[in-house]
Amino acid sequence: MNHNNYESPLSGRYASPEMQRIFSPDEKFTTWRRLWVALAEAERELGLPITDEQIEELRAHIDDIDYELAAKYEREVRHDVMAHVKAYGDVCPTAKGIIHLGATSCYVGDNTDIIIMRRAMLRIRKLLISCIAALADLAEAHKATPALAWTHFQAAQPTTAGKRVAIWIQDLMMDLEALDFQISSLKMLGCRGTTGTAASFLELFDGDHEKVKRLEAIITEKMGFSACYDVSGQTYSRKVDYNVVSVLCGIAQSASKFAHDIRLLSHLKEVDEPFEPGQIGSSAMAYKRNPMRSERICSLSRYLIAQAANPAYTAATQWLERTLDDSANKRLSIPEAFLTADGILTLYLNIARGLTFYPAMMKRHLEEELPFMVTENILMLCVRRGGDRQVLHEAIRRHSVAVAKNMKETGADNDLFKRILADTTFNITEEDIRLLSDPILLTGRAKEQTEEYLNGVVRPMLAANAAFLDADSTINV
Repeated sequence: MNHNNYESPLSGRYASPEMQRIFSPDEKFTTWRRLWVALAEAERELGLPITDEQIEELRAHIDDIDYELAAKYEREVRHDVMAHVKAYGDVCPTAKGIIHLGATSCYVGDNTDIIIMRRAMLRIRKLLISCIAALADLAEAHKATPALAWTHFQAAQPTTAGKRVAIWIQDLMMDLEALDFQISSLKMLGCRGTTGTAASFLELFDGDHEKVKRLEAIITEKMGFSACYDVSGQTYSRKVDYNVVSVLCGIAQSASKFAHDIRLLSHLKEVDEPFEPGQIGSSAMAYKRNPMRSERICSLSRYLIAQAANPAYTAATQWLERTLDDSANKRLSIPEAFLTADGILTLYLNIARGLTFYPAMMKRHLEEELPFMVTENILMLCVRRGGDRQVLHEAIRRHSVAVAKNMKETGADNDLFKRILADTTFNITEEDIRLLSDPILLTGRAKEQTEEYLNGVVRPMLAANAAFLDADSTINV
C-alpha cells in the first residue's frame, strides 16, 4: 500500500482478492489483447492476408504488458485504446500493421466489459449459493425451535427460528434467479465498427456480408459466448449495465434485511454473529459485543443500492449511436458495484457460517409474552365448557390490561396465567394452561413450511450446484 495516495477501501478492506483480480488492469488489458488475437485469427480464416507468424507473435505477447510505455503513449495521444495498440505493436513488430484491423475502440472496450462482468457475476453466484447453503443448515437445525415473532418490532405470534432463516433464504433465491437470467442473457457487442453498421469490415471483405457475419460469429465463439446483441450503435446498450447492477442492488437489499434482523436479534440476545477471541467491541466499554459485521453489511448495502442509480442515468442519457459521457462513470460504477457486492456477500457468508442461536433466550422472550398469545385458546376452551364468550372476553381484556400496565410500571413478570386461574369466571386448570401454552403448538405450520421449502426448492438447487459451495468466507477486518 502507498500511504501517500488514496486507496479505495473496497480494495484495502472489503472486497476479496478474487474479485479484485477480475477487475485488475491485467485482466482488462490481457483480455484486450486476446480480443485482438481473436480478430486477427478470424480475419485470416476468412481470407485476409494475415500470416501465421503474425498470429504467433501476437499470442506470444498477450501477457507482457508494458504499462509504463502504454501510459507514456496515452499522455501523447489522449486515447487509451490507441496507446495500448502502440504498446502492443512495439513488441509485435511483424504484426504491428494488422492489430485492431477494421475495429473501433469499443471492440476491445465493450467486449472486455461484457467478458469481465460475466466473470464477476459467476464469482457473485458462487458466493450467493454458498450463503444459501450455510443458511439452509441453520434453517434445518432450528426448524422446530420456537421463537417470538415480531411485527412492527412489537411481540406477535410465535414462529420458529428456522422459519425466519427460510425467509432470508428465499430472498437470496430470488436474487439467484435474477442473476442466472442476466448471466444467460449476456451477449457480446461483436465487431460493429464506429456506428454499429460494420461498414469498415464490409469494406475489408469487399462487400461480402456473409463473411462479416461469420467474422463476428468466429470471434464470439473464440471468446466463449454464443451470441452478440442483434443491433447496436458503437456500444452495446447501456441498459445491459443497468440490468446487471440491478441484480447486485437486489442482493444488497436482501443482505441488508438479513443484517438488520441480526442486529435486532443480537439486541435481544437471541443470536450472536461470529466474534474473534481477541476482538474488541468498544474502545471504552470492554464488555460490548457489537454486531459490527452485520452493521458493515448494512453500510455497504446502502452504498451499493445508491450506486445502482449510476448505470440507470448512463443508460438514459446516451446520445444517438455513441457519446463518451458513459466512459468515466462506467470505470467507477461497474467495478465498485461488483467489489461492494463481493464484500457484502463475503460478510454474509462469514456470519451465516458462524451464527450462534440461543434457544434459551428465545424461550425466555416467548414466556414473557406467551400468556397474552394463549388467551384466545383459553377463551375457546372455556366457551366449550359452557362459559359465556362475552363475559370471558371482558375478563381477559381486564386482566391483560392490568398485567401489561404492571409489567411496564414495575418491571414485574407476566402473571396473567395466575390471575386467570384465580378468577372463578374461568373453568380452567393449570394442566389446561400448560397444554394450551406449549410454544410449538402455537407456531402454526412454521416447521412444516421450512421443511417443505428446504426439501422441495433449496436442497435440489444446492445439489445441482454442488461445485459452487466452497466459497471463501475470510474477511480482512
